Amino acid sequence: MEAAMQTPLTEHARIRMQQRGIPPAALEALLDFGREAHDHRRGCRVLLFDKRSRRKLAKYFGPALRTFERYLDAYAVVGPDDAVVTVGHRHRKFEHV
Repeated sequence: MEAAMQTPLTEHARIRMQQRGIPPAALEALLDFGREAHDHRRGCRVLLFDKRSRRKLAKYFGPALRTFERYLDAYAVVGPDDAVVTVGHRHRKFEHV
C-alpha cells in the first residue's frame, strides 16, 4: 500500500512509522480525514483526528472503523514541502491545536 501513497515520506517518517506501529493505511486515513493545524514556528502542519474527523471516518468506513480505532490517537507532521516529516501517537494535547 505504501507505493500508492501520494504524499512523500522522509526516511525519518518511515522509520517512525515502523517503530511506532503505524501502518501506511492509517497514515493515508490521517492525511485524507485528519484535522490540520499549523505549527507557526516551523511552517509545518500537524494532522490529527479530532471529533469531527472521527465522525467523517466513521461515516466513510462504517463498521470497518474498528480496525482503525487503535490509530485514532495518531498524528503526522507535514513539512512545507508537503512531505510527511514524522508520525506518532498523541499522549496529551498539542500546544497549538
